[in-house]
Amino acid sequence: MSYMDEASIDEITQGWLTRNGINSCLFCGFQTENGVVYQHQGLLFEAAKRMSVHITEAHQSAAAALLAMDRRYTGLTQVQQEVLVHLQASSTDKQTAAKMGIAEATVRSHRFKLKEKEKQAKLFLALMAQKPEREKLVPYHEGAVMRDERYAVTEAEAEKILDTYLKEGREGPLSSFPRKEKRKLVLLRHLAEQFEPQRTYEEKEINEHLKQKYDDFVTLRRYLIEYGFLDRSRDGSSYWVKHTRPAPQDF
Repeated sequence: MSYMDEASIDEITQGWLTRNGINSCLFCGFQTENGVVYQHQGLLFEAAKRMSVHITEAHQSAAAALLAMDRRYTGLTQVQQEVLVHLQASSTDKQTAAKMGIAEATVRSHRFKLKEKEKQAKLFLALMAQKPEREKLVPYHEGAVMRDERYAVTEAEAEKILDTYLKEGREGPLSSFPRKEKRKLVLLRHLAEQFEPQRTYEEKEINEHLKQKYDDFVTLRRYLIEYGFLDRSRDGSSYWVKHTRPAPQDF
């Protein structure tokens, strides 16, 4: 699941969201549970504070993690991204210009453009909030390698596809594996959701699970990698849900 897709502006700003008492980091999937006290580096933390510490230790800050994201997600140019990095560090225009090797006037121009971009974003959010409700689209997963209308599918369509290929129920095997991209992606997403984020799997564990779903488990495994649902080590010995990492251990 893509936590970023369902997070509010405030949640993106802090770097995590809370759903059903579970706090999830938007950048790596690390989780804490409300009501649980966590021991970390000799100190005790409540769930929200432990998550805040994680954001600082693992990502420096939510702003730093957002700026480190691929520009296709932020919509920023490389220069705009660099200017924002220096703004986050409280650098003056003169300092920023010196570090970037550009004129102060150019830095001021970029700051102005970023301010305009902020205003436009606010208006766009207001407009989108007032649009008529339509069928919800299934959000792209974090590791999606293809993001265009060819792969857009509504929740109703996804349910119909699952019904077609999972004749023995959602936990049962696939009756066949489709060639059409939309159908393929829906089924791969369904399979990927059966693996735990933040956990590292051995190859044999992946194989055993996929064997129960379809005879040609090697093809399923390959597609899960190619379509960005799973990632693996260079030697192929370990696998994990892409864009999540095993949570750091607290002692």
